[in-house]
This record gives sequence, structure tokens and C-alpha cells, in this order.
Amino acid sequence: MAEFPGDLKYAESHEWARLEADGTITVGITDHAQESLGDVVFVELPEVGTELDAKAEAGVVESVKAASDIYAPVSGTVTAVNSKLEDEPETVNESPYDDGWFFKLQPKDVGELDSLLSADEYETVCENEEDH
Repeated sequence: MAEFPGDLKYAESHEWARLEADGTITVGITDHAQESLGDVVFVELPEVGTELDAKAEAGVVESVKAASDIYAPVSGTVTAVNSKLEDEPETVNESPYDDGWFFKLQPKDVGELDSLLSADEYETVCENEEDH
């Protein structure tokens, strides 16, 4: 069963966002997304310094089953990427909310987080997908 940590915000496109103490936002894909993808074999991350708009394509995650785009849940500038994923993409499967994060953003407007889903709302989205 997928986990939905309550301290995160979620996009319907299956990214999570966590506001850090320094004001940056860490982004990754959800436990539900990595379960759906299966074994992750490759991750393409944005470059540091890239400015992204909310819902803009930020990278790609590939698994043995499929390739999926990764989207920025909020607008901002990429300040860091998780280069560990280049050599160890399976980290996304093993630890989607901790070691398997994708990139960090300096948000243009931290208030954009309010437009994302809560854990309960996102869980409902996932359940509805499974019903179709």
C-alpha cells in the first residue's frame, strides 16, 4: 500500500513537494507513482539554475515499463539536483520521500503550495485512478 506523508503537498501529476526550513522546496515523485512505474532505471533531472513554471516539464523518469515526465509542482529556480539518482536510479523505488528526491527549487511564490493537494486529497485521486 502506498504511503502518503501528511507533511507533504501533492500534484495530481504524482509529484510531492516539501517546504524546507531554508525556504526551498524539495520535489520528488510519490510512492504511488514509483509503484505504478515499477523498477526505475533512469532519471533525467533539470539543470541547476533552470527556471521552471508550475506544471512545466522538469525531467523524465524511466522504468522497465514506461517513461514519464516529471513536472514542477510550483514555479521557481532549480537550486540543487539529486545527482545520486544518475548512478542509483533505484533509490526512487527504495526511498521516494527521502533519499529518492529529484530536485530543489527556490520558489517564486511559496503560496503556490496552497494550490496543491493535501495527503488525503491526493490519496483520493490515486484511489479514483485505480477504479478506472
